[in-house]
Amino acid sequence: MLSSAVVGASSQGWRKVWGLDPAFTFLNHGSFGACPLTVQQRQQALRQQLEAQPVQFFGRSLEPLLDESRAVLAAFVGASPADLAFVPNATTGVNTVLRSLSFRPGDELLTTNHEYNASRNALEFVAQQSGATIVVADIPFPLSSPAQVVECVLSKVSNRTRLLLIDHVTSQTALVLPISPLIRALADQGIDTLVDGAHAPGMIPLALNELGAAYYTGNCHKWLCAPKGAAFLYVRADRRDRIRPLVISHGANSPRRDRPFFHLEFDWTGTGDPTPFLCVGTAILHLATLLPGGWADIMAQNRALALWARERLSLRLGLGLPCPDEMIGSMATLPLPEGDADSLYRALVEDHAIEIPVIPWQGVSDRLIRLSAQLYNTPADYDRLADVLALLLAKPQ
Repeated sequence: MLSSAVVGASSQGWRKVWGLDPAFTFLNHGSFGACPLTVQQRQQALRQQLEAQPVQFFGRSLEPLLDESRAVLAAFVGASPADLAFVPNATTGVNTVLRSLSFRPGDELLTTNHEYNASRNALEFVAQQSGATIVVADIPFPLSSPAQVVECVLSKVSNRTRLLLIDHVTSQTALVLPISPLIRALADQGIDTLVDGAHAPGMIPLALNELGAAYYTGNCHKWLCAPKGAAFLYVRADRRDRIRPLVISHGANSPRRDRPFFHLEFDWTGTGDPTPFLCVGTAILHLATLLPGGWADIMAQNRALALWARERLSLRLGLGLPCPDEMIGSMATLPLPEGDADSLYRALVEDHAIEIPVIPWQGVSDRLIRLSAQLYNTPADYDRLADVLALLLAKPQ
């Protein structure tokens, strides 16, 4: 049963904070996030400031503004500002690390069958370039416990494993993976981990310094609700000299000693719009004011609503729960009866104005439906989804 706290908090008209189209039932915050109006206004003000005096902005104002936003982000994710660089998205972060490292024929690059397609493609690219081999740990879905993930991944580690690339929160299956014991176990064998944390910031608490991963990248435009084009790359201090930006620019031979070389390289890779980075701190601080307990309340409320929603859909539609509650954050995926994923998605969005992804998946079902829960969602949103899905699934496929 949905708690009264969730019912009360989720019925206060949060949509006006985001300015979402009222014509749609929006249950897909996970794909691209949604930026609150207050943060959009901050970005517009920064853009106006940039265009009013571009030389002043880029030459004298940008670095202090980046440092200010980075300091807020660092405190939020439990890292030192010196360990963080801004990148446009987590895919860029993954590519940055993989393209910076050197691999040789015979090296093994370990990942899972749940890895995000773009990141898997980046891994394939560096493997082809270097002659390394990709080893895939097949994590079952459905699954019964986080321990299955740890067992599956560790069973694929060998004396040739050089790196683990793993999602913190999987995109297709919406699983919060137990990355901490994996990072520790691999570190004991001298193996670094690159965490694709695209969905994690703002969904689950982070303490990157304690986590101990060599590399971690996360989006700020999803659950942190910053503008599109804002993400971060964390590089542990002892690995920082190995990582270079994808675009080598002025920082590479800068004689300056007043800033870390890491920031000199990443903070300026050429002229672009830096305002998404500059709004990350604004987004974090603004959302913290929306509930009495700040971000802890936001994460807890969103998770409670996601758990309630998947239970509701499961009962209404006779769908099985594919993972334990402890592996759920602010998203949840349910296997649907067999059928065409694309046609069901199009019926939901085009005929019923329900925005929610239907994902092809090879496993217990050939399609999954993934719901997101954000402050602006209400129990009625998922009840409507259940009603429409019941009608659509009853039709011949």
